[in-house]
Amino acid sequence: MMNIYDCFMYFDEDLLLDLRLNTLNKYVKKFVITEATYTHNGSKKELKFDIANFKKFQDKITYIVVDEPPPNILSLKKNEPKHVRGEKLILNGMARDYFQRENLYKGLTKTQENDLIMISDLDEIPNLKNLNLSKINNQIIIFEQKMFYYKLNLFYEDFKWLGTKATKKKNFLSPQWLRNIKGKKYPKWRLDTIFSKKKYSNLSFVKDGGWHFTCLRTPEELEKKLLNFAHHYEYEESGLKITDLKKLISEKRVMYDHNTDKKGYKWSGKSTLKKIDNRYLPSHISLNYDKYKDWLD
Repeated sequence: MMNIYDCFMYFDEDLLLDLRLNTLNKYVKKFVITEATYTHNGSKKELKFDIANFKKFQDKITYIVVDEPPPNILSLKKNEPKHVRGEKLILNGMARDYFQRENLYKGLTKTQENDLIMISDLDEIPNLKNLNLSKINNQIIIFEQKMFYYKLNLFYEDFKWLGTKATKKKNFLSPQWLRNIKGKKYPKWRLDTIFSKKKYSNLSFVKDGGWHFTCLRTPEELEKKLLNFAHHYEYEESGLKITDLKKLISEKRVMYDHNTDKKGYKWSGKSTLKKIDNRYLPSHISLNYDKYKDWLD
């Protein structure tokens, strides 16, 4: 028998956590959650997770507090060049993000060799209806997910999000290793795949593989999150202010445009969002409309 372990980090996203737990509960053996006592910019953070809000799932939840900083934080020096300081801030933000994710392994001590380990961000909810467990074998599973901004039903069209990734415990190296795997199937003759920990040929993609609900916050809450998450320095350098966030949300325009090429300004808000019918969303939303109606356009 194959058990599924759903592993992700938590910041303060109770609405999405409720949706995730209810959507995946019938498939998942354990939910493994880490929360840190600091944000990814290094500020102290009050713990927000309260099991009392999720009593229905308490026997399935393994909650892990990360209160130690990562060992590879770079020190910031006075009067160092701005670009040097900026690079350190980026690396430190990623170090804290990676370290919190890596601590998910503490909740996997009782897993068996053929159990499936899923690594996601909390707002990436996989659609397990379309996962054929009998065909997994030794493959790395990548879920192709629809992406939504600001509201549960505002769809970022023409963009496919490769969010949740999964593999059997016997092939599992670490949470961040799985997160880092590139969403491209490389041919077996590519010699670089032999030594790479990111490039693989044994990938299996799950079509219609779920939902990525990003930036599901008020403008004020969104600004707070952007100033504290792993890429906080990039947001600070983007030039966006709270008034810009309010304008982007009201006009239903994408804040960070993944379709812009590498040299382009990704914070441009050029792509517009499309309202999508609720039948394309997790069924728990329609079945509990009053709970989620404020987050539907």
